[in-house]
Amino acid sequence: MAEQATERMVVAAAPAACFAVVSDVERYPQWAADVKAVRVDERDAQGRPWRVTYRAAAFGRSTSYTLLYDYSGGPTTLAWKQVAGDLTAKLDGSYTFTPSSGGGTDVLYTLEVELRVPLPGFIKRRAQSRIMHIALASLKDRVESSITA
Repeated sequence: MAEQATERMVVAAAPAACFAVVSDVERYPQWAADVKAVRVDERDAQGRPWRVTYRAAAFGRSTSYTLLYDYSGGPTTLAWKQVAGDLTAKLDGSYTFTPSSGGGTDVLYTLEVELRVPLPGFIKRRAQSRIMHIALASLKDRVESSITA
């Protein structure tokens, strides 16, 4: 059964800057903790990565999964669906970027995860929470450092 979670964070940058960082998937190994390698398998008509295979650290080992990206909500939303994976049966999610009332961008990260191997619920929730927190914290660091550089 898939588990869904959401997490929010405010980033001190414009929504377009956030979208630019998350849609540049080929650079994920430079800033996204646990992402070890990215291979763009196919690009869409605009040349954007559409089908992408990742190798990442998970549960103390290496895992591979392939995502299909949906740019139709851009530049406010980037969504994806998993089409292949060795440890995960589902790894679907999205980033949504909304201007924050205090300035910057409110980032909403949604992730739905289903593992192929049975694990106790508390371990799955802990892993999902780690993925989400690291994804948002790493995104915030990357975006904010790129606008001050």
